This record gives sequence, structure tokens and C-alpha cells, in this order.
Amino acid sequence: MSDLFTHGYAVVIGMGADLPVTITDAQGVATLLRDPSRCAYPSEQLQLLTGPDARRGDVLKALDQLTIQVKADPDATAVVYFSGHGTETPGYYFLPYGYNTADLPGTAVSGAEFTDKLRAIQARKLLVLLDCCKAGGIGDAKDPSALSFPQSPAPPGMFDALKAGGGRVLIASSRKDEFSYTGAPYSVFTDELLKALAGYGAFERDGYARVLDTAMWVGRKVPARTGEKQNPIIKVSNLEDNFTLAYYAGGDKSPKTLEWDTGAPISAGLGDAQLASWRVQWSNYRENLMLIEERMSEFVEFTAVPLQLVRSKRQTETHIAELEHRLGIGG
Repeated sequence: MSDLFTHGYAVVIGMGADLPVTITDAQGVATLLRDPSRCAYPSEQLQLLTGPDARRGDVLKALDQLTIQVKADPDATAVVYFSGHGTETPGYYFLPYGYNTADLPGTAVSGAEFTDKLRAIQARKLLVLLDCCKAGGIGDAKDPSALSFPQSPAPPGMFDALKAGGGRVLIASSRKDEFSYTGAPYSVFTDELLKALAGYGAFERDGYARVLDTAMWVGRKVPARTGEKQNPIIKVSNLEDNFTLAYYAGGDKSPKTLEWDTGAPISAGLGDAQLASWRVQWSNYRENLMLIEERMSEFVEFTAVPLQLVRSKRQTETHIAELEHRLGIGG
């Protein structure tokens, strides 16, 4: 089966320049979303901006185009992905290709501008993904003193400004006092995002990648891979259901392993009753973890999160990991 996910729309941005991995990340996300055997977004409904094609004007124009596209489709699912620098100086700016620190208003996109563009997107299902504050490879994070400007994962107040709309989810790759780690072939956050979109963490094996499944997957896997050095921020607003983001296997119900991943994302050979019992437990722990994540997301800096919340999160993650091992869910 290979039907298109006709209500899917996306803007995918990788700034490039001094962060070449951001282009690789953006291309990876766009490729998976467009792949008819994976997420199956129509090509004309996905805008990919990288390097010289991801300047300030290009980014703003693409977001305007997305607004126009989803306005004509009441069932639209909209995804906005940005991989690059974010900085507070003290005003917040996303730094696209060609930015000039001496003229940020004229060469970058302010947090206020970006938020206004997102607010204009009237889709009832909107996912915003920010993979900012890039660092070096795992175990080789860049020295913060070597950066020429202060890094920050998301504009302060962005999510509060988006609360007026329903069905909006924001996932930032790290907290303010952390880096977003790179890797091969993709950064850690984007790698786990791609696995989630490929159905690795799908609770319902119905062929759809869903927003909370995606959020929970990256929210657990990124800290696990980085030794708790990178902890995504997850914000959810007026979410009536765990809405669909895309197909994960072109409409088929069986997830397929990603080419670069050696794990197997699905189980086999267990009795239906035992599987059902484990999946109920898995669901309950995931719901508990989501509540913990929502509470933790109130703290922008990880060092400000109460220790008891951190302990509860780790204990819940341990239970989930054990059940995923039993269920044969890879990653």
C-alpha cells in the first residue's frame, strides 16, 4: 500500500553555513516526509529550505505559503521544523543562512516574527520542532565560551502566544542550559524524531505516526542517548486527541526499520494476551510520563527542575524501557 497522506503540509528549514549538519538533518526530515513508502506527504505540500535558500526572506515567505495552504484544507496537519542557531541578545532570533550579528533585525528572524507566523497558521493540528543550540558529537560538546553569541532553544513566551489556538504542540530539542548534540548521520534529536515518524514508538499499530507518540519517543530517547545531557522541552496546548502527523509506512500497518538503524522496531512471536497486557501497562506508564514531562516543561533550565520530578521521570522511563524490550520495540 502506498497512498499519499494528502492532508500533510510542512516547512523544513536547515540553516547550513557554520552548521552543515543542519542541512543533513533538514534533508533527512524532508526525505522521510516525502517518501511514499514512509510518511507520504505530497511533494508540492512540503517546502525544504537549506543553505542559501534558507535566508530570512525565504523563511518568512515559506511560512506565509504554509498559512495559505492549510487555510484551504480544514483537515490539514502542519509541521514546521527548524534546525540551526537560536540566540537571545537579549531579544530572541532564529539565525537563518546569511545572518549578520551586526544586523539581526535585517538578516535573522526574530522570535516575535516567527511566533506571529505560527499564530497565523490556522491548522487544528500543528507541530513545531526546533533543533537549536547545536553542539559537537556525543562526548565532545563545544565549549560554551567558544560561541560568539548566547544560545537558546526557543523564544521566551512563544508557547504562551500559541495557546490561543488548539491542537498545537511544540518540541524544542534541549533546554536553555544545554546543547543539542550532533551525531551520524543526523543530530541526536532529529535521528530520534525520524524514528518516531517511522513508527518506532507508535502505540496503535494502525499505520499512523501520532503527535504524542512522537513527543514521548524523543522525550525519552534523547536524554537516554546523551546521558541526560540533552532534555527536550515538550509543550502541548488544547490537545483534544493524539492527532495524526503522517503515515509511518506509506499506509501499511507494519513499521519498517530505517536504513541507517540496526534495531528492529516491532515485535513478533508473543501471545496476543501477553502482548495486550504489556501494551496496557506501556500505555499507562506513557500517560504518567507525559504528565511528568508537562510539569517539567514549566522549567526552561534543566537545573531548575525539582529533583523528585527528575527521579519520577527516570523511574517511569525505566518501566517503559523494560516493557518496550519485552514488546520488541526498537530504537
